[in-house]
Amino acid sequence: METALHLQRYLGARNFCEGRTRLEAKPSNELLFIGRGNSSLRLSPWRKDCTAIGVSHRIIAGSDSPRRRPRKGQTSRPNVPASKGLVPKSRVGTSTQKREKSDNEHRKKPAQTKVGSGDDRDIEYAPGKYLERRVHIENEVDSIVLRSQMLGALINDETEGNGRITGTDDDVTETPTPERFFESKKDEVDGSLFINKHLDVVRSDTEDEAEGVRLTRQLFGGVKSDETEEDGRASFVGGTLSTRRKSLNVVKNDSEKSRTFAETDKHIEKTGKEKPELLYHRETSLPHEPEMEEYSVKKLELNVVMHRRVLENLAEENFSRGYKMFVYPQVVKPGQKIEFFLNRSLSTLKDERDVLIMGAFNDWRWKQFTIRLKKTNLNGDWWYCRLYVPKEAYKINFVFFNGGDVYDNNDNKDFFKYVEGGMDAMAFEDFLLGEKRKKLERLAAEQAERERQAEEEQRKVAERAARKADKAQARMEVGKRREAERQLMKAAVRSVDNVWYIEPYQYKGGDLVIRLFYNRGSGPLVHANQLWIHGGHNNWNDGVSITGRLVHSARTDADWWYVDVVLPDRAVILDWVIADGPPKNAYVYDNNHLQDFHAIVPKRIPEELYWFEEENKIYNKLQEERRLKEVAIHIKAERTERMKSETKSRTIQKILLSQKHIFYTEPVDVQAGSTMTVFYNPSRTVLNGKPEVWFRGSFNHWTHRNGPLPPQRMLPTYGGSLVKATVKVPLDAHTMNFVFSESEDGGIYDNKNGMDYHVPVFGGVAKEPPMHIVHVAVEMAPIAKVGGLGDVVTSLSRAVQDLGHNVDIILPKYDCLNLSNVKGFQFSWSYHWGGTEIKVWYGKVEGLSVYFLEPQNGLFWTGCVYGCGNDAERFGFFCHAALEFLLQGGWNPDILHCHDWSSAPVAWLFKDHYMNCGLSRARVVFTIHNLEFGAEFIGKAMAFSDKATTVSGTYSKEVSGNPAIAPHLHKFHGILNGIDPDIWDPYNDKFIPISYTSENVVEGKRAAKEALQQKLGLKRAEVPLVGIITRLTVQKGIHLIKHAIWRTLERNGQVVLLGSAPDPSIQNDFVNLASHLHSTHGDRVRLCLTYDEPLSHLIYAGADFILVPSIFEPCGLTQLTAMRYGSIPVVRKTGGLYDTVFDVDHDSERAQAQSLEINGFSFDGADNEGVDYALNRAITAWYDCRNWFNSLCKTVMEQDWSWNRPALDYMELYHAARK
Repeated sequence: METALHLQRYLGARNFCEGRTRLEAKPSNELLFIGRGNSSLRLSPWRKDCTAIGVSHRIIAGSDSPRRRPRKGQTSRPNVPASKGLVPKSRVGTSTQKREKSDNEHRKKPAQTKVGSGDDRDIEYAPGKYLERRVHIENEVDSIVLRSQMLGALINDETEGNGRITGTDDDVTETPTPERFFESKKDEVDGSLFINKHLDVVRSDTEDEAEGVRLTRQLFGGVKSDETEEDGRASFVGGTLSTRRKSLNVVKNDSEKSRTFAETDKHIEKTGKEKPELLYHRETSLPHEPEMEEYSVKKLELNVVMHRRVLENLAEENFSRGYKMFVYPQVVKPGQKIEFFLNRSLSTLKDERDVLIMGAFNDWRWKQFTIRLKKTNLNGDWWYCRLYVPKEAYKINFVFFNGGDVYDNNDNKDFFKYVEGGMDAMAFEDFLLGEKRKKLERLAAEQAERERQAEEEQRKVAERAARKADKAQARMEVGKRREAERQLMKAAVRSVDNVWYIEPYQYKGGDLVIRLFYNRGSGPLVHANQLWIHGGHNNWNDGVSITGRLVHSARTDADWWYVDVVLPDRAVILDWVIADGPPKNAYVYDNNHLQDFHAIVPKRIPEELYWFEEENKIYNKLQEERRLKEVAIHIKAERTERMKSETKSRTIQKILLSQKHIFYTEPVDVQAGSTMTVFYNPSRTVLNGKPEVWFRGSFNHWTHRNGPLPPQRMLPTYGGSLVKATVKVPLDAHTMNFVFSESEDGGIYDNKNGMDYHVPVFGGVAKEPPMHIVHVAVEMAPIAKVGGLGDVVTSLSRAVQDLGHNVDIILPKYDCLNLSNVKGFQFSWSYHWGGTEIKVWYGKVEGLSVYFLEPQNGLFWTGCVYGCGNDAERFGFFCHAALEFLLQGGWNPDILHCHDWSSAPVAWLFKDHYMNCGLSRARVVFTIHNLEFGAEFIGKAMAFSDKATTVSGTYSKEVSGNPAIAPHLHKFHGILNGIDPDIWDPYNDKFIPISYTSENVVEGKRAAKEALQQKLGLKRAEVPLVGIITRLTVQKGIHLIKHAIWRTLERNGQVVLLGSAPDPSIQNDFVNLASHLHSTHGDRVRLCLTYDEPLSHLIYAGADFILVPSIFEPCGLTQLTAMRYGSIPVVRKTGGLYDTVFDVDHDSERAQAQSLEINGFSFDGADNEGVDYALNRAITAWYDCRNWFNSLCKTVMEQDWSWNRPALDYMELYHAARK
C-alpha cells in the first residue's frame, strides 16, 4: 500500500526539545513509495513531547518569556541558489543590527515572531516556561547559515597541497554531455519525456560541499596542511569536525559541546557589549576577535549536531517502518536544495557497489539529472546525495540504479515527490510554452540571420559577376569607339580651303582654346544674319557640348567669321555644324552635306592612357547606373511587400468587424496568453428569444491539448441584447473556435451553418499545422487557361500556400500547354492504369507544384482543352487516373478539391473506390464555377462531396433551387473569388507606361489613357473612356454591350472593347459592327476582337469605367480587376457582381454592414433602360464631379479584392470538412 506523511515538523530532535511542545502529523501523499511498514503510521510517544528541529514555526512567547531580537549575524538567505555552496557569502558593507535594548527590556514585552516560510504553526509556551532562545531553523535546507555545509558526515573532502579543502572528484560520476546519452529522447522545450536511462550527472553537489568547507575554513581562521589527518584529508564525520586545530579548538569536550542556548546568548551579549562594533563588521572583524571566533565555531558545531540528530531520527523511524528512503526536508519547495537518503540494504541495490539516482522533474519532462550517492555514517546502510529543486518544479520523479542495468524503480512505478509552493502542472505547461516561444523566436532569429548571410553572399556573387560584366562591356564600348575614331581620323583634317580653318591653339587659364574660322559665303548660310557653332567632340560622344556665336573677322579676302572654342580635356576630334541661330532656335544649317565638320585636336595625354581612362570612366558609369537601378528595385519591392502586408492586416480587421452584428471580441486582435471576452447577439440568430445562451469553444480547430472548454453560461450586458463570456486564451493557441447553444446540455445550436465561428489568435507559440490540399482540375492559368476556372485554381492555390499549407495541382498534359511558363519541367515517373501507361511530368507554375498526367492512349493529344466530342470520356479518365496517381504514389492528402463538371467525377470515384483503400484521410471539396455546364455531373458530385461551394454568396442563393443543388444545401456555401494581386498590380505592371498606387492614381491613369489612345489610334482627348473586356457570349449580355457602345458615343465618350466569341456567328456579328464603327467613329471607338493580355492591362489602367452587364455572373473577376487599377465598375446586379459592387447612390448601408465603402454603379433588369440608368450616372459624374470621381478611384484601389479573405474562408471550409 502506498502512503506518505506530511509532518508539521520533522521527525527527530528528541534530545534537544523534550518537554517543549506538542505537534500533530497528518496524512499526505507527498512522497509515495513501496515500503514494508504499516501505512497507518502514528507518531511515537516521545515525539508528542518534542518541538521541531529544522522546521519553520511561528513561536509565541508568554508574558514571562524572554523576547529575543534576531540573533546577530543571522541574516536570512535569499531564496535563490548560490553559484557555489549552499550559503552565499555576506555582502561587503552589510552588517547585523545593533542590539538597542537590554535583556530586561526584552523580557518585559511579549512578542510574536514569525520564523521561516511555509506552513507555519503557533507553538504556545505556558507561563513560567523559560524560552532559552528563539530557534530560527528554516524548512529549506539552504536557509540555515552554514548548516548544510557542515553536513560533512556525508561527504569526504580533500585538502589540496596548499591546504585548501575541496570536494573529491570521486564523489561525482563524470559523464559526457546529455546529447550523448539522449539518442532516442532529446531535451526539448516542448516537454518530451526524459525517460532514457543514461542521464547527465549533476556536479553541483561536490562543488556545494567544497564551498561549505571553504567557508568553514574561513570562519575557523584557516586549516593548515600539517593539521590534516594522516591521509591528508580534513573531513566532517557524523556532523562533527574531525580536523584537529591548534589555534582554535573547534571540537571540544561534551560539556562544551552541549552549551545551552541561554549560555550562548549570554556569551554574544557579553561580546556585543564589549565590542559592539564587531556586530556591524562581522566579516572583517571575526578573524581578529577570538571570542567571536569561538562563538561562531560553537554555533556551527551546535547546528551540525542538531542536523545530524534530526537525520539519525529520520533514518531510524523510516527504517523501523520498512521505508527504504526519505527526503530532507520533508516538505520540498522550489528553489531549495534537498537531500535524498536511501537504505541500500532494503533496496534491490543492496549488493551493488555503486548507487546512483536518476530522475527528472515534472513527470520526467524537465531537467534530467543523474547523481552518485555517497555512504553516510548514519546507523544502517544509508546513502545520500543532494539535489537542487528548480523553481519550475512541481514534482520530482526518480529511480535508483547501479550505473548499469540494476534498478530500484519502486516496482516499476518510479519514485516521486511533490514540490509545494511553486508551479502546478498547468502553470508548468504555460512555462513550457513560454520556453517554446523563446526557442522559436531564437530559431527564427537564427534562420533570419542565415537567410541574411545567404542573401549577402548571393549579393556578393552577383556583384562580382556584375563587375565582371561591366568591365567587359566597358572594354567592348571602348573598342567600338576607338575604331570609330580611327575611321574619323582618316577623314578629319585641320582645314578646308575657303571653308574653314583653325588657328594654332593656346592655353588660357589651363584650358585649351582654339579659334575656328568659317567662310559664310561657302555654304547655305550666305544670307544668315547670325552664325552659331553647335559642336561636340569625339564623334559627338556627349552630344552638343559646345555653343557660341561667331564674330565677323577683319579679313577681306572672303566673308570670314570666327569663334573661340574651349576644347574639353579628353577631346581627340572636334565635331561641329554652323547654324543661323543657337540650339533649338536655328533653321538653316551648314552640316557639310550631312557629314558634319570634323577636325583633329592635338592630344593632351598619351593615347593608351587616354583609352584606359575612358574605359574606367565607362565602367564607373555602368556601375553607378546598375547601383541606382538595384536601389530602385529594392525600394519598390519593399514598398510592394509593405502595401501587401498593410492590405492583409486591414482585411483581417474588416473580417472580424463584418460579423459584429452577430458577435465580436474584445480585444479585436486576440493575443495568446491573454484573457478575451466574446460578445454575442442571439437576436440575429436561431437562438433569438432563448432564455439562456451557452458558450462552447476550444482552440486550434477543436484539437487543442486541453480539449473543449467547459460550457459557459453567457452573462447579459447592461443596456443591450448582447451576452458575453470571458475566456482565457492559452499560449499555444493559433485559432479560437466556438459555437453557441440554448442550454448547457446543447439543444439548439448556432454553429454558423456547420462552419463554426472562428477567431485568429496572434502571438502564440504554436503555428497552425500545414494541411495538404490537392487540386484536380482541367484548367490552370497561365498554362491552360480558358476561363475564370483557370485563374481560380492558380490564385486560390497560391493564397492557401502563402498561409503555410502544402498545395499540389494535378492537371492533364495537353499537347497545347504553354510550357514556357513551367519552370523545371521534367519527367518524373510513370504508372499503368486503365490499360495504358500514364507518364507523370513535374514542374513549377507560379511557384506551385504541378503534376501533369499524360496517358499514352492519346486522349489529350487533341490540340485543345475543350471542344472534342468525347470531353466527358477524356476528363472522366483523367479523374480516375489522378486518384490512381495518388494511391500508387503513396499520397494521403487532407483535402481533394475538384472543380466544375470536368473534375466532378473525383468525388464519387474517391468514395466508391479509394476512400477505404489507402486514401482514408482525405475529404472531398467540390466547387461549382458555372452551373450552366454539366449539371448532371455537378449534381452527382454534390451528393458525394463532404463540402461544396460556389463562387459567390448571391450566386449560391440564385442556384439553390436547382435540382442538382437543392437536396444538399446543408453543405453548400458561397465563397467569393479573388484576384491575384501580383499579376494585377498597377505598381509593378510592365504593360502600362508608369507605375501608380492609390496615392497617384490620377497621374497614373492619365498616362495610361494617353498610351491607350495612341496605341489604338484614338483621338487624344480628355473624355470619359469606357472599357469592355469579356468573352462575347449571351451570358455576358452582348445585346447590352452593343447598346452601351452607342450610348457612350452619344455622350461624347470613347469605347474600347477587347474580347472574342467562341460562337462563330457572334464573332462575325461583332466583326461587322467593328467595321461600321471604325469607319464612322474611328477616332472614338475601337473593337479588338481577339485575346491580348498586355492590351487588357492597358485597358484596365487607361479606362475610366469598366462595363460588365452580365445576364448572370457566378462571381466575375473583371470588376475586381478594374477596381484594382482604379477603374469604376458599371455592372448589372447579379451573382458576384452584386456581392462586390456597391452602388454610390443606393448601397451605402449594405457596404457599411460589410465594413466596405460604395465603389461603383449598378442596375437591375436586362434591358437598355437599365444600362442607361447606370451608364448615364457614371458619365455625368465624370463630367460634373471630377474631384469626387478621382476620390472614388482612390477608394476602389484601396479595397482588397485579392484572395486574402477567400483563402481564409476556404481554410475554414477545409477544416469543417475534416471535423
